Amino acid sequence: MTPIVKKKPAGRYSWQDYITWPEGERWELIDGVAYAMSPAPSIKHQSIAGRIYSRLEQSLAGKPCTPLIAPTDVVFSAHDVVQPDVLVVCDPSKLTSENVQGAPDLIVEVLSPATALRDLREKKALYERHGVKEYLVFDPLALYAQRFCLGQDGCYGEGDLFGSQEALPLETFPGVELKLWEIFGVETPSEQPSRSKELK
Repeated sequence: MTPIVKKKPAGRYSWQDYITWPEGERWELIDGVAYAMSPAPSIKHQSIAGRIYSRLEQSLAGKPCTPLIAPTDVVFSAHDVVQPDVLVVCDPSKLTSENVQGAPDLIVEVLSPATALRDLREKKALYERHGVKEYLVFDPLALYAQRFCLGQDGCYGEGDLFGSQEALPLETFPGVELKLWEIFGVETPSEQPSRSKELK
């Protein structure tokens, strides 16, 4: 059964509308369209997001970058406000006491059935348009990750796919990689594959 994505009544909403909505409701704005976020994410979804956040926090310790985890508002513009699962901001001027103002350096989304299409279409286009350097998508069901890196032309391209038995190197943070078998909580590979050289 195809999940039904809720929307506010037709109209173009802004940040000023967003901050008046009840705290018990979670919404995102993309091009002024208000999308309801899915109900409480699954345990698997949250476990994956938590592991990604933990690995980034450990790997970036001592660097001038701040990893954050949902729910954190990222305000791209008056009509674009989202809550990525995990993000990293390296420009302290973008951090306020309440939200992130502008594009993070890295954004991670863990797919849920109700929001997967939006993550791969509307949100990918939004992140590309606002200059997010690196966008990672994790699929908890199919056990793969996809990495999109902003090219010199300002576009993501098709992206690189990584299986659950591979390590995913981060372009934005050289030397940092995510071991996907650890992130997905699956069996450790007997011989660790490396894609770093292959993808250069």
